[in-house]
Amino acid sequence: MATIRSRASSSSRNSDVFSEYLAFLRVEKGLSPLTCEAYGRDLTMFAEYIERDSVTLLAARHQHVAGFLAHLQTHGVESRSSARKLSCLRGFYRWLLIDKRIHHDPTVNLESPSTWKVLPKSLAESEVSSMMERAAIAADHPQADAVALRDRAILELLYAGGLRVSELTGLDVADLSLDAGRALVRGKGDKERLVPLGEPAVRAIEAYLSRGRAGLLRHTSGAAPRELFLSVRGHPLTRQWVWQLVKASDATASPHRLRHSCATHMVEHGADLRTVQTLLGHADIATTQVYTHLALGRLKAVHRAHHPRGRIQPAAQE
Repeated sequence: MATIRSRASSSSRNSDVFSEYLAFLRVEKGLSPLTCEAYGRDLTMFAEYIERDSVTLLAARHQHVAGFLAHLQTHGVESRSSARKLSCLRGFYRWLLIDKRIHHDPTVNLESPSTWKVLPKSLAESEVSSMMERAAIAADHPQADAVALRDRAILELLYAGGLRVSELTGLDVADLSLDAGRALVRGKGDKERLVPLGEPAVRAIEAYLSRGRAGLLRHTSGAAPRELFLSVRGHPLTRQWVWQLVKASDATASPHRLRHSCATHMVEHGADLRTVQTLLGHADIATTQVYTHLALGRLKAVHRAHHPRGRIQPAAQE
Protein backbone atom coordinates (compact mmCIF):
# COMPACT_ATOMS: atom_id res chain seq x y z
CA MET A 1 0.00 0.00 0.00
CA ALA A 2 2.86 2.34 0.86
CA THR A 3 4.47 1.58 -2.50
CA ILE A 4 1.28 2.51 -4.36
CA ARG A 5 1.02 5.82 -2.47
CA SER A 6 4.70 6.53 -3.22
CA ARG A 7 4.21 5.92 -6.94
CA ALA A 8 1.13 8.14 -6.99
CA SER A 9 3.08 10.92 -5.27
CA SER A 10 5.95 10.58 -7.78
CA SER A 11 3.50 10.69 -10.68
CA SER A 12 1.86 13.86 -9.34
CA ARG A 13 5.18 15.67 -8.85
CA ASN A 14 6.39 14.56 -12.28
CA SER A 15 3.20 15.88 -13.85
CA ASP A 16 3.71 19.34 -12.32
CA VAL A 17 7.28 19.87 -13.52
CA PHE A 18 6.42 18.22 -16.81
CA SER A 19 3.65 20.75 -17.50
CA GLU A 20 5.92 23.67 -16.60
CA TYR A 21 8.61 22.52 -19.01
CA LEU A 22 6.20 22.07 -21.91
CA ALA A 23 4.86 25.58 -21.24
CA PHE A 24 8.47 26.84 -21.35
CA LEU A 25 9.02 25.14 -24.73
CA ARG A 26 5.86 26.66 -26.18
CA VAL A 27 6.17 30.19 -24.79
CA GLU A 28 9.88 30.84 -24.29
CA LYS A 29 11.40 28.66 -26.99
CA GLY A 30 8.56 29.12 -29.47
CA LEU A 31 8.53 25.46 -30.51
CA SER A 32 5.68 24.22 -32.66
CA PRO A 33 2.83 22.19 -31.12
CA LEU A 34 4.01 19.07 -32.96
CA THR A 35 7.55 19.40 -31.55
CA CYS A 36 6.16 19.93 -28.05
CA GLU A 37 4.02 16.81 -28.45
CA ALA A 38 7.10 14.78 -29.39
CA TYR A 39 9.04 16.12 -26.39
CA GLY A 40 6.06 15.36 -24.20
CA ARG A 41 5.89 11.74 -25.35
CA ASP A 42 9.62 11.23 -24.72
CA LEU A 43 9.49 12.78 -21.24
CA THR A 44 6.39 10.78 -20.35
CA MET A 45 8.10 7.56 -21.35
CA PHE A 46 11.10 8.34 -19.14
CA ALA A 47 8.89 9.46 -16.24
CA GLU A 48 6.88 6.23 -16.40
CA TYR A 49 10.11 4.22 -16.47
CA ILE A 50 11.55 5.78 -13.29
CA GLU A 51 8.18 5.88 -11.50
CA ARG A 52 8.42 2.10 -11.19
CA ASP A 53 11.16 2.79 -8.62
CA SER A 54 9.17 5.67 -7.09
CA VAL A 55 11.70 8.19 -8.47
CA THR A 56 10.65 11.66 -9.58
CA LEU A 57 12.06 13.54 -12.55
CA LEU A 58 13.82 15.94 -10.16
CA ALA A 59 15.46 13.08 -8.29
CA ALA A 60 16.66 11.08 -11.31
CA ARG A 61 20.33 10.14 -11.40
CA HIS A 62 22.84 9.02 -14.01
CA GLN A 63 21.98 5.35 -13.50
CA HIS A 64 18.30 6.00 -14.16
CA VAL A 65 18.95 7.63 -17.54
CA ALA A 66 21.49 4.94 -18.46
CA GLY A 67 19.01 2.25 -17.45
CA PHE A 68 16.32 3.92 -19.55
CA LEU A 69 18.55 3.88 -22.65
CA ALA A 70 19.40 0.22 -22.03
CA HIS A 71 15.68 -0.50 -21.64
CA LEU A 72 15.00 1.10 -25.04
CA GLN A 73 17.74 -0.95 -26.67
CA THR A 74 16.43 -4.17 -25.13
CA HIS A 75 13.00 -3.48 -26.56
CA GLY A 76 14.29 -2.88 -30.08
CA VAL A 77 14.00 0.91 -30.23
CA GLU A 78 16.14 2.26 -33.08
CA SER A 79 19.30 4.11 -32.13
CA ARG A 80 18.15 7.31 -33.82
CA SER A 81 14.94 7.32 -31.77
CA SER A 82 16.89 6.65 -28.57
CA ALA A 83 19.27 9.50 -29.41
CA ARG A 84 16.31 11.84 -29.84
CA LYS A 85 14.94 10.84 -26.44
CA LEU A 86 18.32 11.45 -24.81
CA SER A 87 18.52 14.86 -26.50
CA CYS A 88 15.08 15.66 -25.07
CA LEU A 89 16.21 14.68 -21.56
CA ARG A 90 19.36 16.77 -21.89
CA GLY A 91 17.32 19.84 -22.75
CA PHE A 92 14.95 19.16 -19.88
CA TYR A 93 17.67 18.76 -17.25
CA ARG A 94 19.59 21.76 -18.61
CA TRP A 95 16.42 23.79 -17.99
CA LEU A 96 16.16 22.43 -14.43
CA LEU A 97 19.80 23.31 -13.75
CA ILE A 98 19.40 26.88 -15.00
CA ASP A 99 16.25 27.20 -12.90
CA LYS A 100 18.25 25.88 -9.90
CA ARG A 101 15.81 23.06 -9.21
CA ILE A 102 18.56 20.45 -9.35
CA HIS A 103 22.29 20.54 -8.65
CA HIS A 104 23.43 17.70 -10.89
CA ASP A 105 22.57 16.83 -14.49
CA PRO A 106 21.94 13.06 -14.76
CA THR A 107 22.59 13.11 -18.51
CA VAL A 108 26.22 14.26 -18.16
CA ASN A 109 28.85 11.87 -19.57
CA LEU A 110 26.26 9.72 -21.32
CA GLU A 111 27.19 8.88 -24.90
CA SER A 112 24.48 9.36 -27.45
CA PRO A 113 23.42 6.17 -29.23
CA SER A 114 25.22 5.85 -32.55
CA THR A 115 23.09 7.21 -35.39
CA TRP A 116 25.53 7.77 -38.21
CA LYS A 117 24.84 4.37 -39.76
CA VAL A 118 21.12 5.09 -40.07
CA LEU A 119 20.73 6.76 -43.45
CA PRO A 120 17.44 8.15 -44.72
CA LYS A 121 15.87 5.98 -47.39
CA SER A 122 14.96 7.51 -50.72
CA LEU A 123 13.24 6.36 -53.88
CA ALA A 124 15.01 5.94 -57.19
CA GLU A 125 14.32 8.65 -59.75
CA SER A 126 12.52 6.10 -61.92
CA GLU A 127 10.22 5.20 -59.01
CA VAL A 128 9.33 8.84 -58.40
CA SER A 129 8.74 9.36 -62.12
CA SER A 130 6.39 6.37 -62.25
CA MET A 131 4.46 7.66 -59.24
CA MET A 132 4.06 11.12 -60.78
CA GLU A 133 3.09 9.69 -64.16
CA ARG A 134 0.30 7.62 -62.60
CA ALA A 135 -1.00 10.66 -60.74
CA ALA A 136 -0.81 12.76 -63.92
CA ILE A 137 -2.75 10.21 -65.97
CA ALA A 138 -5.56 10.23 -63.38
CA ALA A 139 -5.57 14.04 -63.15
CA ASP A 140 -5.44 14.61 -66.93
CA HIS A 141 -8.38 12.31 -67.65
CA PRO A 142 -11.35 14.18 -69.20
CA GLN A 143 -13.52 13.02 -66.30
CA ALA A 144 -10.93 13.68 -63.58
CA ASP A 145 -12.49 14.77 -60.31
CA ALA A 146 -11.26 17.21 -57.67
CA VAL A 147 -9.61 14.44 -55.66
CA ALA A 148 -7.39 13.32 -58.56
CA LEU A 149 -6.32 16.93 -59.19
CA ARG A 150 -5.59 17.45 -55.51
CA ASP A 151 -3.65 14.20 -55.09
CA ARG A 152 -1.41 14.98 -58.04
CA ALA A 153 -0.68 18.46 -56.67
CA ILE A 154 0.19 17.02 -53.26
CA LEU A 155 2.65 14.48 -54.66
CA GLU A 156 4.31 17.01 -56.95
CA LEU A 157 4.65 19.54 -54.12
CA LEU A 158 6.08 17.05 -51.62
CA TYR A 159 8.79 16.03 -54.06
CA ALA A 160 9.48 19.40 -55.68
CA GLY A 161 9.83 21.32 -52.45
CA GLY A 162 11.06 18.59 -50.12
CA LEU A 163 8.29 19.53 -47.69
CA ARG A 164 7.60 17.87 -44.38
CA VAL A 165 4.06 16.53 -44.18
CA SER A 166 3.18 19.06 -41.45
CA GLU A 167 4.45 21.87 -43.68
CA LEU A 168 2.23 20.70 -46.51
CA THR A 169 -0.94 20.41 -44.41
CA GLY A 170 -0.22 23.86 -42.91
CA LEU A 171 0.17 25.53 -46.30
CA ASP A 172 -2.41 28.23 -47.06
CA VAL A 173 -3.57 29.40 -50.49
CA ALA A 174 -2.12 32.83 -49.68
CA ASP A 175 1.33 31.25 -49.21
CA LEU A 176 1.58 30.49 -52.93
CA SER A 177 3.33 32.69 -55.47
CA LEU A 178 2.83 30.55 -58.55
CA ASP A 179 3.81 33.33 -60.98
CA ALA A 180 7.21 33.36 -59.27
CA GLY A 181 7.23 29.57 -58.92
CA ARG A 182 7.58 29.46 -55.14
CA ALA A 183 5.75 28.91 -51.86
CA LEU A 184 6.18 30.30 -48.35
CA VAL A 185 6.60 27.36 -45.96
CA ARG A 186 6.51 27.36 -42.16
CA GLY A 187 8.87 24.75 -40.74
CA LYS A 188 9.97 23.71 -37.28
CA GLY A 189 9.77 26.46 -34.69
CA ASP A 190 7.50 28.42 -37.08
CA LYS A 191 10.56 29.40 -39.12
CA GLU A 192 9.59 30.57 -42.58
CA ARG A 193 11.42 29.83 -45.81
CA LEU A 194 10.74 30.30 -49.50
CA VAL A 195 10.65 27.03 -51.43
CA PRO A 196 11.08 27.08 -55.23
CA LEU A 197 8.69 24.91 -57.24
CA GLY A 198 9.38 23.30 -60.57
CA GLU A 199 7.08 23.66 -63.56
CA PRO A 200 5.31 20.28 -63.06
CA ALA A 201 4.39 21.22 -59.49
CA VAL A 202 3.21 24.70 -60.50
CA ARG A 203 1.02 23.27 -63.29
CA ALA A 204 -0.44 20.63 -60.97
CA ILE A 205 -1.29 23.21 -58.29
CA GLU A 206 -2.80 25.59 -60.86
CA ALA A 207 -5.04 22.80 -62.20
CA TYR A 208 -6.13 21.92 -58.66
CA LEU A 209 -6.91 25.56 -57.82
CA SER A 210 -8.81 26.23 -61.05
CA ARG A 211 -10.73 22.96 -61.41
CA GLY A 212 -10.56 21.03 -58.14
CA ARG A 213 -10.54 23.04 -54.92
CA ALA A 214 -13.84 24.80 -55.62
CA GLY A 215 -15.55 21.41 -55.89
CA LEU A 216 -14.27 20.42 -52.46
CA LEU A 217 -15.46 23.72 -50.98
CA ARG A 218 -19.05 22.98 -51.96
CA HIS A 219 -19.42 20.80 -48.87
CA THR A 220 -18.36 23.53 -46.42
CA SER A 221 -20.56 26.02 -44.63
CA GLY A 222 -19.45 29.42 -43.42
CA ALA A 223 -16.06 30.92 -44.20
CA ALA A 224 -13.86 28.97 -46.60
CA PRO A 225 -10.77 27.35 -45.02
CA ARG A 226 -7.44 29.11 -45.64
CA GLU A 227 -5.60 25.82 -46.10
CA LEU A 228 -4.61 24.84 -49.63
CA PHE A 229 -5.47 21.14 -49.53
CA LEU A 230 -8.92 20.01 -48.45
CA SER A 231 -10.77 16.74 -47.90
CA VAL A 232 -13.89 15.70 -49.79
CA ARG A 233 -15.87 17.32 -46.96
CA GLY A 234 -14.02 20.58 -47.41
CA HIS A 235 -11.93 20.30 -44.24
CA PRO A 236 -8.13 20.77 -44.01
CA LEU A 237 -6.26 17.51 -44.52
CA THR A 238 -4.57 15.77 -41.60
CA ARG A 239 -0.98 14.53 -41.60
CA GLN A 240 -2.23 10.95 -41.24
CA TRP A 241 -4.40 11.30 -44.33
CA VAL A 242 -1.49 12.57 -46.44
CA TRP A 243 0.60 9.58 -45.31
CA GLN A 244 -2.19 7.25 -46.45
CA LEU A 245 -2.42 9.03 -49.81
CA VAL A 246 1.28 8.62 -50.53
CA LYS A 247 1.21 4.98 -49.43
CA ALA A 248 -1.72 4.35 -51.76
CA SER A 249 0.30 5.85 -54.62
CA ASP A 250 3.32 3.63 -53.91
CA ALA A 251 3.54 1.06 -51.11
CA THR A 252 7.26 1.76 -50.62
CA ALA A 253 6.83 5.55 -50.41
CA SER A 254 5.97 8.02 -47.65
CA PRO A 255 5.92 11.82 -47.40
CA HIS A 256 9.25 11.74 -45.58
CA ARG A 257 10.76 9.44 -48.18
CA LEU A 258 9.73 11.86 -50.92
CA ARG A 259 11.49 14.62 -48.95
CA HIS A 260 14.63 12.49 -48.73
CA SER A 261 14.33 11.66 -52.42
CA CYS A 262 14.17 15.36 -53.31
CA ALA A 263 17.40 16.07 -51.40
CA THR A 264 19.23 12.95 -52.61
CA HIS A 265 18.42 13.52 -56.26
CA MET A 266 19.50 17.17 -56.03
CA VAL A 267 22.87 16.19 -54.54
CA GLU A 268 23.30 13.48 -57.17
CA HIS A 269 22.76 16.08 -59.89
CA GLY A 270 25.37 18.42 -58.44
CA ALA A 271 23.53 20.65 -55.95
CA ASP A 272 25.72 21.98 -53.13
CA LEU A 273 24.85 21.15 -49.52
CA ARG A 274 24.10 24.77 -48.53
CA THR A 275 21.41 24.97 -51.19
CA VAL A 276 19.85 21.69 -50.07
CA GLN A 277 20.05 22.82 -46.43
CA THR A 278 18.14 26.01 -47.30
CA LEU A 279 15.54 24.11 -49.31
CA LEU A 280 14.83 21.57 -46.57
CA GLY A 281 14.96 24.08 -43.72
CA HIS A 282 17.71 22.30 -41.77
CA ALA A 283 19.06 24.41 -38.90
CA ASP A 284 22.40 22.57 -38.96
CA ILE A 285 24.41 21.72 -42.07
CA ALA A 286 25.43 18.46 -40.35
CA THR A 287 21.85 17.22 -40.84
CA THR A 288 22.15 17.80 -44.57
CA GLN A 289 25.56 16.15 -44.89
CA VAL A 290 23.98 12.71 -44.68
CA TYR A 291 22.93 13.10 -48.32
CA THR A 292 26.57 13.06 -49.41
CA HIS A 293 26.69 9.42 -48.25
CA LEU A 294 23.59 8.60 -50.27
CA ALA A 295 25.02 10.19 -53.38
CA LEU A 296 28.37 8.41 -53.02
CA GLY A 297 27.15 5.32 -54.89
CA ARG A 298 26.27 7.35 -57.96
CA LEU A 299 29.56 9.24 -57.70
CA LYS A 300 31.47 5.96 -57.82
CA ALA A 301 29.47 4.79 -60.83
CA VAL A 302 30.12 8.04 -62.70
CA HIS A 303 33.83 7.81 -61.84
CA ARG A 304 34.02 4.25 -63.18
CA ALA A 305 32.21 5.23 -66.37
CA HIS A 306 34.08 8.42 -67.23
CA HIS A 307 37.52 8.43 -65.58
CA PRO A 308 40.32 6.98 -67.77
CA ARG A 309 41.52 4.88 -64.86
CA GLY A 310 38.19 4.49 -63.10
CA ARG A 311 37.44 0.95 -64.20
CA ILE A 312 38.82 -1.93 -62.20
CA GLN A 313 40.85 -4.05 -64.59
CA PRO A 314 40.63 -7.82 -64.26
CA ALA A 315 43.77 -9.47 -62.94
CA ALA A 316 46.08 -10.66 -65.70
CA GLN A 317 46.18 -14.36 -66.16
CA GLU A 318 49.57 -16.00 -65.89
